[in-house]
Amino acid sequence: MDILSSDYYLHAPAKTGLLCSTCCCSLFSSTRGDYGHEKFRFARTLVFIQCIISCVFAKILIQFFESSKPDHTKSWLYGLCSLSYLGAMVSSNSALQYVNYPTQVLGKSCKPIPVMILGVTILRKKYPLAKYLCVLLIVSGVALFLYKPNKSSAVGDDHIFGFGEILLLVSLTLDGLTGVAQDHMRARFQTGANHMMLNINMWSSLVLGLAVLWTGEVWEFLSFAERHPGIFYNIFLFGVTSALGQTFIFMTVVYFGPLTCSIVTTTRKFFTILGSVILFGNVMTTMQWVGTILVFLGLGMDAKFGKAPKKTTH
Repeated sequence: MDILSSDYYLHAPAKTGLLCSTCCCSLFSSTRGDYGHEKFRFARTLVFIQCIISCVFAKILIQFFESSKPDHTKSWLYGLCSLSYLGAMVSSNSALQYVNYPTQVLGKSCKPIPVMILGVTILRKKYPLAKYLCVLLIVSGVALFLYKPNKSSAVGDDHIFGFGEILLLVSLTLDGLTGVAQDHMRARFQTGANHMMLNINMWSSLVLGLAVLWTGEVWEFLSFAERHPGIFYNIFLFGVTSALGQTFIFMTVVYFGPLTCSIVTTTRKFFTILGSVILFGNVMTTMQWVGTILVFLGLGMDAKFGKAPKKTTH
């Protein structure tokens, strides 16, 4: 799942797919804009605050809609899930120090594959053969659509496989483990979306809280906020809209499964860019058109043939 990546937090308009343009502009300017001669550079603290807001948001939802439903999910499962996607975030971002951005984009677009593979190998899940083809078409289409060759770095990036690629594989593997943990929660404990959101964000808050205290970033952030108090409004607005987006992400995980959620979050950027092409008349390359055809072909086949046959009882 893509909900706690630094790309998500520092490029606020994209991840949830639910933010209005006004909120997006405000959030983008708050985290990427200039504050006098300073820039906002407290990513971990921003994620930490966002996790706390998401906890409060989920707690309110539970209080109003699920107060009578107990949660029997083991705490260690929530902890494992939180650590795995935080680890995926760190690995993915660290990979950028060794590989160019197009390579990372290609790696991240393959996220449904490890979710499916680890679901099959660890949880013994069974998918129809058509599902594998659909996922392959969608992943290939998104990769072609998003890939933009970095011509300026063609000379220095002629290696085939190195430490950056290993980090991307680690990130994808951890994404798969996150999916396995979430699938186990929904199958074994019937974990609700709001309970999952609450507990995973609580664990993430604990880990990130220790991180910002250990690095001293929280004190630098408080000093920055004292000089620019308007940042609190923007962060609060960001936290609330992000929590709303997380609610729908966790609902997708619980009701449709982590594989479907990974496909949704993978194709999200594709549909965002495609929408801008349709609305504003931007020109697409031949490779992007091929990617578009593959994505829609994969989604159409998934809707028609990708569902497991329902078991009938006699």
